[in-house]
Amino acid sequence: MTTLIILIAVIVLVLGGIGLFVRRGRTPSAGSRASKPRPTPASPPPKKPPVVEQDEEVLVPGDHPFADEESLAIGDENEKEDDLAGDAPVYRERLNRSRGLFATLRSLRGGSAFEESAYEELERALLSADVGVQTTDLLLSRVRQRVEVDQGDGTELIDVLRSEMIQLLDHDDSGAVINRELSTAVDGDHVPVWLFVGVNGVGKTTTIGKLATRESAKGKKLVLAAGDTFRAAAGDQLAVWAERAGADVVRGAEGGDPSAVVFDAIQRGGARNYDVVLADTAGRLHNKVNLIEELKKIRRVADKDPGQVTEVLLVLDATTGQNAVSQAREFLDAVEVTGVVLSKLDGTARGGVVVAIQEVLNLPVKLVGLGEGAADLVVFDPEAFVDALLAP
Repeated sequence: MTTLIILIAVIVLVLGGIGLFVRRGRTPSAGSRASKPRPTPASPPPKKPPVVEQDEEVLVPGDHPFADEESLAIGDENEKEDDLAGDAPVYRERLNRSRGLFATLRSLRGGSAFEESAYEELERALLSADVGVQTTDLLLSRVRQRVEVDQGDGTELIDVLRSEMIQLLDHDDSGAVINRELSTAVDGDHVPVWLFVGVNGVGKTTTIGKLATRESAKGKKLVLAAGDTFRAAAGDQLAVWAERAGADVVRGAEGGDPSAVVFDAIQRGGARNYDVVLADTAGRLHNKVNLIEELKKIRRVADKDPGQVTEVLLVLDATTGQNAVSQAREFLDAVEVTGVVLSKLDGTARGGVVVAIQEVLNLPVKLVGLGEGAADLVVFDPEAFVDALLAP
């Protein structure tokens, strides 16, 4: 009997184990899957980019978000590390836009110079290039007179135009050949000061940086004055250029007195026997009397001992054409401009404004920008410029 009871218990346990195994191995039906959906795992949060900390005063050219269009010099204008040992820029290669306006005129070589259409084409090309009405009329008059006397052909016409344009660009009103070198001639132990003026966006700070790079390569000791205290990034931008050029830089508080910054830079330049002080200024709207008056103040301060202003360089944007002439008139009266720096000449078809500035204002264009690098800021060459427009 006992044996029977044990046998029954064993059978019950075996059957129970088989049932449990079957239930665990059974596949749930489609209905049960629908009624109890499996939860979708949450998407992982997006990875955040690594934070790179940088010292506020250590700036890399091209990385700093400068505040306005004048600040495009190192960032948005794709300014690259400059190699001053490279070849000088070739005018003809850099002035393709302006040269294009004279294509039909160049095709007149070999044809008759006495057809009125030739002079009409000459006038059209000069006006399109922003030589200006007054200067165009003068050139047309001189060309007509010389060609008709010489009884020349179309080639003679272009050659006479070339000669007259170079004559206008190469000489001042007295007939003297223009000296385009930047002056450092001072009295006694004074330190030369180059003051840069112009409206917003023309590239004053860029010009200073490129010029500083060039002058430092000649072995000159320079100090840059960050006199544009109203544009937040101007001081940073100038500091980048100063580091690149191996020059010193003097900065002031944002919104501070620009005259004080220029004065401090001159004091440092005098104390350390620096060769030149290059002073930046805020972009001035040429029709704002109060801002022009402030420039006059900076000019007076820059002439205080030990400083002596030897150049007041008006930076103009070649792409603005005849508007650059209007700006030049205002600044010429206000701060005794000694010369013009014409930026972005390679990026415009209005290169003829060089002739207008020289003839109408009797103001020499001393430097021109033919590209983005420091080596592309060059002393203006009238013959190379005219040949870039007229040579076959």
